[in-house]
Amino acid sequence: MDTNYQEPAQLLRAAYKGPAMAPLRQWLDSTDVMGAYAVQEINTRYWEAQGRRIVGRKAGLTAEAVQKQLGVDQPDFGVLFDDMRVADGGNIDPANCLQPKAEAEIAFVLGADIPSVNTTAEDVAVAVASVHAAIEIVDSRIADWKITFADTVADNGSSAFFVLAEHGLALAGLDLECAPMTMTINGETVSTGVGAAALGNPLNAAAWLARTLAERGEPLHAGDILLAGALGPMVTLTPGDHVHTIIGGIGECSFTYGESV
Repeated sequence: MDTNYQEPAQLLRAAYKGPAMAPLRQWLDSTDVMGAYAVQEINTRYWEAQGRRIVGRKAGLTAEAVQKQLGVDQPDFGVLFDDMRVADGGNIDPANCLQPKAEAEIAFVLGADIPSVNTTAEDVAVAVASVHAAIEIVDSRIADWKITFADTVADNGSSAFFVLAEHGLALAGLDLECAPMTMTINGETVSTGVGAAALGNPLNAAAWLARTLAERGEPLHAGDILLAGALGPMVTLTPGDHVHTIIGGIGECSFTYGESV
């Protein structure tokens, strides 16, 4: 791995404990795809060596509007580790976050490997074991969320935690594209959307993820969890917030950020 990327990788790891750091302009151009994933890869291998276990991947920037905002024409991905999963209905300690936001998503758990670089949405559908409502808690180690594409990729897709509905459904008969999403905080609606927000259909986002990882020699495997991208705007969290998401026809899940107030 290029030694030029070791320093930003180390600084990002240190920033998890705060304070957040300045953007990575010194090391990465704003759209430097290769360099950004090189930094992500360094930290992924570091964390694996520390005993963290990869349980899946997340797709990000699946909404065209967000891609345009960051000046890119593709989604991105990050790694999901076992210690990032929060039980449905569980709590997240604010001490483990810097500037978190929540977004509602559709998630898949795979029942088969997806090794092909030519994977289609139909191929993903065959491999899916269950579909879940999900909430991703995103966070940024970059101060004030002043991120470019390279910043968020290097920072593991600006990931922090995720919640999966305890009970999933078989894919057959589900209308993912038209599934309506409502996310509430403390009972008030804060975000709405629809399944089509994720590249037209969450299966499209999952197929992009499968192809991209296969091209990198890191194909998806049975048992992997896939977060397929936000269905609506992300919302800033405040300690005491109870976050609840309902995705029509698919399910619901929740968590509390700190202790309930």
